[in-house]
Amino acid sequence: MDEISIEKIYNQAIELLMLYGPKFILAILVLIIGWWLIGRIANMAEKSMNKVNFEVGLTHFLVSFISVILKVLLLISVASMIGIETTSFIAMLGAAGLAVGMALQGSLANFAGGVLILFFKPFKVGDVIEAQGYMGKVVEIQIFVTVLLTYDNEKIIIPNGTLSNGCVKNKFAEPTRRVDIEFGISYGDDVHKAREVLLSVLNDYELVLKDQEAKKPVVHVSQHGDSHIGMLVWAWVDSDNYWPVYFGLYEKVKIAFDAADITIPFPQRDVHIHQFPGK
Repeated sequence: MDEISIEKIYNQAIELLMLYGPKFILAILVLIIGWWLIGRIANMAEKSMNKVNFEVGLTHFLVSFISVILKVLLLISVASMIGIETTSFIAMLGAAGLAVGMALQGSLANFAGGVLILFFKPFKVGDVIEAQGYMGKVVEIQIFVTVLLTYDNEKIIIPNGTLSNGCVKNKFAEPTRRVDIEFGISYGDDVHKAREVLLSVLNDYELVLKDQEAKKPVVHVSQHGDSHIGMLVWAWVDSDNYWPVYFGLYEKVKIAFDAADITIPFPQRDVHIHQFPGK
């Protein structure tokens, strides 16, 4: 009985080896070659993205994503080659992915927003943006969040989901910007004289652009206020010089108005006292 059982087991083992051995060896070869090919594809994809100046964060993410997807497909193919039923395995992966997606809806929204920002580049590292009530310089764009640094050196972290779905103002995306400042003069001052003084300040300011007709300094009478006449200044500048010109004009105009005896009024109210007979 023992000899018969051993012989039977031996024969069955030889039969199984002859049946599944070639498939197993072929599957191992496919796995090794496929793994090597996936590495080559990932390297080629990374080099191609670097040539077209993709963002570093997006490049690393896409390369990793491509590599993981291809490896999962390779493992499923190898499993089917050796006779493992893959239908239930794929269904299990789908159910697990759905459960994880439901649990991480917010994070996935931020993840998708980060991919969109890195791919379409509405702004980049170094840009000054205004979004979600904050303004600052973009110092880092991660997959889930974007990090801003404000002018007073505060760090602001904004989720990418809200950035990609909200309004973003890129303050200095263009090479030039227009500085708009309104200066008030009193009703007793000469408007034409005030305009000449303001234009003189703008033309003498080396940071104000004057070489293009469409971007020459302009002064408008902008309003008749309660206690002043508004004189609106438009001055085009290089984007890097926006804030120096913005604050510098206040000082230069005050000095020029004082020299020309033009009054910068302040809000005031006239009170008239009437005395009635018998009171």
